[in-house]
Amino acid sequence: MLSGVQKNIEDLIDRQKTTLVSSVDEQGFPNTKAMLSPRKREGIKVFYFSTNTSSLRVAQFRKNPKACLYFYDRRFFRGILLRGTMEVLEDAKTKKMIWEKGDTLYYPEGLTDPDYCVLRFTAKSGRFYSNFKSTDLTL
Repeated sequence: MLSGVQKNIEDLIDRQKTTLVSSVDEQGFPNTKAMLSPRKREGIKVFYFSTNTSSLRVAQFRKNPKACLYFYDRRFFRGILLRGTMEVLEDAKTKKMIWEKGDTLYYPEGLTDPDYCVLRFTAKSGRFYSNFKSTDLTL
């Protein structure tokens, strides 16, 4: 059942330039931010993003790893919400894996820049909206 739906979700995700990423603040409220699309993904379960170690979002994920991603296709009014956990990774192998030419604009010291880290999101469940109906997903 999931394979056809998964293909539609993957196509939707791959066409988006931004991702809405939500964290939880110290008062328990959701905080949502637009980020660039994931640098890498493994199906619809694992996503990798580059970001600044000094960011508010990183601080929030270190205190509470609960997270949510949302991708939407405005033209066809479709969207996928993914719930899971976010890890902050600073190991050289992971940082190198998603590094792209031009990243020194954001991280002038390159791969070893202390303000460069990777966020790895792992989805546990989701909800896909398309054609005026929703489908719950367990991943």
